[in-house]
Amino acid sequence: MSVSEPGLTNHEVTICLAGGAVLGPFNATWSKNEGGDVRELVREYDGFLQGEKQQRFKFHLHDTYTNTVHTLILDFRQVTGICDHVRLRSQGGG
Repeated sequence: MSVSEPGLTNHEVTICLAGGAVLGPFNATWSKNEGGDVRELVREYDGFLQGEKQQRFKFHLHDTYTNTVHTLILDFRQVTGICDHVRLRSQGGG
């Protein structure tokens, strides 16, 4: 998958844990054809912070730069924050 593919979003996800530990950063890619759970992770955690019960514990982050998948199993009660840094395409489309 190339960076210029339409609908491609490149994320760098860092997860902060209670006690000061940090997981990541993880490179993760999301597109219409190959998802991964990078967006769902952020949505689920946001819902949890707003009082919803955690529904999912396992998330798969697809990294097309290294052709790997990071599997994260998280208990949101131990997560203090998630940073989702998104690399946007330039206005020239590249």
